[in-house]
Amino acid sequence: MLPMTKEDVDFEVQAALAWHDDDVNATIATLLEDIRHLRHQLALAEGVMSRGMTRGWKPAFERN
Repeated sequence: MLPMTKEDVDFEVQAALAWHDDDVNATIATLLEDIRHLRHQLALAEGVMSRGMTRGWKPAFERN
């Protein structure tokens, strides 16, 4: 995955705010719900993946 430029990040922030009619609290709440959902999906995937399927790779919940 290519690193995002500052302009890319700024565009995504503005798009997220626009989606929520510039309501910062609603935007943050949605992003937190997304994080919670994705962490749950990651936990489920970790539980059903075999070590051989991923050649020893294990998902991480935190960024390195």
